[in-house]
Amino acid sequence: MNHQNTLSHDILAATGVNSARCYQCGKCSAGCPLAADMDFTSNTVMRMLQVEDEQTDKDLLRSEAIWLCVSCEMCISRCPMAIDIPKVMDYLRQRSIREGLPNKHAKRNIIPFHRAFLDMIRFTGRSYEAGLVVDYKLRTKHFFQDLTLAPKMLLHGKLPLFPELIKQRNNIRRIFKKTQNLPS
Repeated sequence: MNHQNTLSHDILAATGVNSARCYQCGKCSAGCPLAADMDFTSNTVMRMLQVEDEQTDKDLLRSEAIWLCVSCEMCISRCPMAIDIPKVMDYLRQRSIREGLPNKHAKRNIIPFHRAFLDMIRFTGRSYEAGLVVDYKLRTKHFFQDLTLAPKMLLHGKLPLFPELIKQRNNIRRIFKKTQNLPS
């Protein structure tokens, strides 16, 4: 395989993160709060990138691990090489979407939530939970999931009915417009 056509090469070019620097100490995975739920732990993801195999790259882009990473940066804080694994995971998510490879769980739940959240930020300038929940429910058709939580949250003032809009939301929209036109 030509090393210029590998996922690890593309990641290095796009993010500056060199997966070859990982020497598999496992500290990233040992500290990851979601490692037990992932199909591939973070050090396994790094090893898969080092293999530079086309099928392994596809397996990684179809994995659940890239969608479960919450970018808490525990891995970076533990890594003796300070490898930015969340940046790698973010690139892998974007690439997975671009190539139409997200797994069923990501397509059904994670990507709709991500899009609902970004739309909320784009239009209000900040998170608005009630709007986010409605948008997510409409996208996923999970209308009755967590239905009993809403009344309790409303009673305790944890779920405002109306969004708090930031001033100059047009600046937020400009940021979105600029980032949508960036090469990926």
